[in-house]
Amino acid sequence: MIEVENLTKRYTGHTAVTGLSFTVGRGEIVGLLGPNGAGKSTIMRILSCYMPATSGTARVAGYDVFTQADEVRRRIGYMPENNPLHRDMRVREYLKFRARLKGLGRARSRERIDVVMQQCGLTEVSRRIIGQLSKGFQQRVGLADALVHEPELIILDEPTIGLDPNQIRAVRQLIKDLGQKHTVLISTHILPEVEMTCSRVLILHQGRILAADTPENLQKIMSDGGQVIAEIAAPEEELRACWEEIPEVEDFDVSAAEGEYRRCALTPRPGVDLRPAIFALARERGWPLRELTRSRYSLEDIFVRVTRPDKEEDN
Repeated sequence: MIEVENLTKRYTGHTAVTGLSFTVGRGEIVGLLGPNGAGKSTIMRILSCYMPATSGTARVAGYDVFTQADEVRRRIGYMPENNPLHRDMRVREYLKFRARLKGLGRARSRERIDVVMQQCGLTEVSRRIIGQLSKGFQQRVGLADALVHEPELIILDEPTIGLDPNQIRAVRQLIKDLGQKHTVLISTHILPEVEMTCSRVLILHQGRILAADTPENLQKIMSDGGQVIAEIAAPEEELRACWEEIPEVEDFDVSAAEGEYRRCALTPRPGVDLRPAIFALARERGWPLRELTRSRYSLEDIFVRVTRPDKEEDN
């Protein structure tokens, strides 16, 4: 659905995007994750034909965004970060206006308006003036606008910014539902947003892609060789002797826990999962084992690690 190759955008005295290349398949929900100024909005504006790139190529559904912009616009629904709604219009009136602008006939526009209002939970406010709606409902109007012409690709720039927790949950669920029929490209600097909605994530920093994979694969890569925590009821001296004898244990720390239990933090050699060996050892020795876990990095940990590779870890 999206093919980007060596895309660069320069402003006077500033380069927003540098040599980006990535693809997005049909039916994917892909998140552009990065801090403010990482280049997320610039990429979306280029893909939506809002601004040209300095160099490189970008295609949407096989059409070039520079030379075939009209064809691209017919296939995308774009909701920018600051939604430019006509706040003096009523919801249904505005959606009808937007549907006709996007080339839908009278009958088709009525049909699509009913569908997107139901989809976005706007039926009850269809006759309300947009400027009198809450921020959450205004975001839904923006989403309905992006969906009304039934586009193949939906581009959402910070779709939950400024919403309360209940509104954020509703919008996230809507985005997940959209992924069943559409390709969705979403930009955000909110980490849970990506974990909960996206099938793949592109981590951006200073206009470059530092990592691109599923959230699960990124966690797996980061957790490879991560610490294993075991709480075992056994004498500390015996535990230390065991860990020193196991060649797969690179480093360990044993500290007191509640009662007779000892908390063992074990660092394995790269590529080794210590948990089966620890479980077998505890069963063999008759030691009660009440916890056996491998540390799991959050997307926040991954983000900090890849965007600040020169910074030493705080431990």
